[in-house]
Amino acid sequence: MSPAHFPNPSTPISNKDPVRVLLLENIHASAEKLLAAEGFVVERVPGALKPQELAERLRGVHLLGIRSKTTVPEGALEHAESLLAIGAFCIGTNQIDLASSNRHGIPCFNAPFSNTRSVAEMVLAEVVVLTRQLFDRSREVHAGQWRKVATGSHEVRGKTLGIIGYGHIGSQLGVLAEALGMRVIYYDTMTKLPLGNSRAAASLGELLAESDFVTLHVPATHATNMMMGTAELAQMKKGACLINASRGSVVDIGALAQALRSKHLGGAAVDVYPEEPETNSDGFLTELQNLPNVVLTPHIGGSTEEAQESIGREVATSLIKFVRSGATTGAVNFPQVEAPLIAGTHRILNVHRNIPGVLRDINRIVSDLNANIHAQVLSTDASIGYLVMDLDQDVSAQVCDAIAGLNSDIKTRIVS
Repeated sequence: MSPAHFPNPSTPISNKDPVRVLLLENIHASAEKLLAAEGFVVERVPGALKPQELAERLRGVHLLGIRSKTTVPEGALEHAESLLAIGAFCIGTNQIDLASSNRHGIPCFNAPFSNTRSVAEMVLAEVVVLTRQLFDRSREVHAGQWRKVATGSHEVRGKTLGIIGYGHIGSQLGVLAEALGMRVIYYDTMTKLPLGNSRAAASLGELLAESDFVTLHVPATHATNMMMGTAELAQMKKGACLINASRGSVVDIGALAQALRSKHLGGAAVDVYPEEPETNSDGFLTELQNLPNVVLTPHIGGSTEEAQESIGREVATSLIKFVRSGATTGAVNFPQVEAPLIAGTHRILNVHRNIPGVLRDINRIVSDLNANIHAQVLSTDASIGYLVMDLDQDVSAQVCDAIAGLNSDIKTRIVS
């Protein structure tokens, strides 16, 4: 990538000014509590912001917190000169232009663990709801109908749950399902250690053919886009049910609706959709509405108070650690560095273009200023390098100024 694609060299960012934080989309108060305790100035906005409005609101903001409804494109980052990091208070980060934030020296943190239990519990509940057709029976009673029938209603004990994507959620779901007496198989593109009596399927086709319930727990990537289409749904057992609480792009909704209408599938539970409303006041339409034994929920898999509180703490803690020490462990788009602070030193954090000679130029600056380096860690990816350097306090400001003046510089600041 040519240097023209990178932002201009920045001026040093110190810790003297208050850290300004912008939290959108009703992020849990646990995040604000932790950030405010650090002395950060926190501004909260209840809903999502359009990209143009977000770009305007980011001026002078050091930390941005979002959930799934706010899109952070390159245009919003180009003039956010003060922005140090982005926190996605959710699992997914596809709403952020990760490549652009990388080039601008902005690490992005998410919460890959905190809502695991909430999603797993909801999926397991949906398995029971679908096999007992509880959603339809409840709707009928609300409408004044009394249909006490057993036809098509089954126990989950002894049934096979097929998990596509055996990560944090998928593996925990397997443990819970086994507690109900279910047989669990899973398919993942990576080799994963099975928990309990779960068994890895040799192929996606094998899992689809054997499972009474198929549940998806995969990220939104090119490989997973529309991975459950007409052909894949046809491979599922007749009368089986599909559950999707991962990403809306992984299931062909039209093909799923057709498989339900033809009664090849016995039911479905869908929590995510290819296109979702931006606010709770917007209307919503999908081909799956009003089909029998179909549970539709508004992207609430991780929407429990426990999960949101935990997510608030997890992401806020990552942001605080980055501001205070430069730690990037857990960042989804950034070289991973986490080094203990050394008493009596100042820490310089430098993000630069990954081109030859940068470390040579930085070490020459240190040498010319007769600075003593106590610790130095450099980690790189294809586009950028991230340098964490602890050195004597009396020359840190001069070193920081000089490093920020290099043509390779993207963002430089001192942690003191």
